Amino acid sequence: MEPQSMKGEKRPFGELWLKVLGGPPWLRRPLPKVGCPREAPVARMSTQSTHPPKPEAPRLPPAISSCQRRHTLPASEFRCLTPEDAVSAFEIEREAFISVLGVCPLYLDEIRHFLTLCPELSLGWFEEGCLVAFIIGSLWDKDRLMQESLTMHRPGGHIAHLHVLAVHCAFRQQGRGPILLWRYLHHLGSQPAVHRAALMCEDALVPFYERFGFHAMGPCAITVGSLSFTELHCSLQGHPFRRRNSGC
Repeated sequence: MEPQSMKGEKRPFGELWLKVLGGPPWLRRPLPKVGCPREAPVARMSTQSTHPPKPEAPRLPPAISSCQRRHTLPASEFRCLTPEDAVSAFEIEREAFISVLGVCPLYLDEIRHFLTLCPELSLGWFEEGCLVAFIIGSLWDKDRLMQESLTMHRPGGHIAHLHVLAVHCAFRQQGRGPILLWRYLHHLGSQPAVHRAALMCEDALVPFYERFGFHAMGPCAITVGSLSFTELHCSLQGHPFRRRNSGC
């Protein structure tokens, strides 16, 4: 059946569709101009490098100051111990010495005793507020160490007797002992009343202490049970300049 126009004349249905509706959708698209071929899409070079991106360096939080940023251990703190640190120090010392020597250089009451009388002769290394290594000393007024120097503090003396150096088991083999010892000797050098440092140790540890300027004085008069020790002394005059020889 064919549609009729308004004037009654007959026209093909397809012609009427083109006129009224514009034809099917694919015929309503604009046709390219004659003589102007369609442009081929231009290949664009990617501006992104073919190499994988370099990982960004980690950024420290703004709260960390520039002075802290220079340290390899930004949470580290060195300070003199107080009697409140005695329990933590004894726990570290007991684990370090009991298994090796069977005895402790200082027991809890002795640690409290020295930290009450002469806290300025101690030094602790703290990580995020927890004690990880320490040295405790006292003053002595004789040329050589004697049995009573294990428990006595002589305020008029000029020799700092190093009773114990201990590092927490989780922080050993990291070079903390040498760093702490050098800092401690530097700390002692800032005290005019202290002229020398003295300690006793087993023969196997003598080379370690010699790196810091200690010299063997011969067998120590102090014995602990069947254990014997070598006594070593170190002059504190100009000691800060010896760091280059300490390996720290």
